[in-house]
Amino acid sequence: MNGRHQLIDSPELGRKVHIWTFGWWGMPVVVFPSAAGFAHEWQAQGMIDTLGPWLRAGKIKLYCPESNVAEAWTRKESDPAWRIGRHSVYERFVMDTLVPWIRADCRSEAMPLATTGCSLGGMYAVNMALKHPETFRWALGMSGRYDVRNLNGGFDSAEVYFHNPLAYVPSLGGEALERIRRNTEIQLVCGRGAYEEGCIEETLALGAWFRRKGIPGETDIWGTEWKHDWSSWKRQVVKHFSRRFA
Repeated sequence: MNGRHQLIDSPELGRKVHIWTFGWWGMPVVVFPSAAGFAHEWQAQGMIDTLGPWLRAGKIKLYCPESNVAEAWTRKESDPAWRIGRHSVYERFVMDTLVPWIRADCRSEAMPLATTGCSLGGMYAVNMALKHPETFRWALGMSGRYDVRNLNGGFDSAEVYFHNPLAYVPSLGGEALERIRRNTEIQLVCGRGAYEEGCIEETLALGAWFRRKGIPGETDIWGTEWKHDWSSWKRQVVKHFSRRFA
């Protein structure tokens, strides 16, 4: 499907950010890329064609921004404290620039959003819904990593804690937990096949905490034939988008 490519200014990141938009109407869905970090990733991998029926029917509108994943997670030679700081900057970009930009594009100042992502993008999507449930009312994380200490050499700090679902979710209570229960729903999906090491264990662990805390959603575990790749994620996204955006 044809998309619209734009560059939007990010005061937080100090540069322009690439974003691709697909669809003409429907629930805005923010798509976070995997470790590649490219805004055009879902188009290049065939995910946009896979979701074509929902896009053409006006059920969803996809917003696919690039990320600064190289700064935050994959540039291992950089100082881990600096790297988690760059992730914090990206989150400020999402909430202070990207979300208002999407709502202006949808001509609604308070429109709720959904979010999704595969692999590292799954962590971004789930983390955003947990931390900003009034904004992201539904999240689908496929093959995500949810203990970010495993992504930065075991480095830990207060800043890491507040970006690390498997650290802060066990401690959730009071109004912070009630905000999540009232406002959002989170689907965790992972296969048991090749290259899902780490992802399956962390998905199961986070799903167990969601059940203990009464966080709405589902942990959907697929069999050993479903591996960490786009062929699996296409089938998984169809299942869950069919249920959510029927």
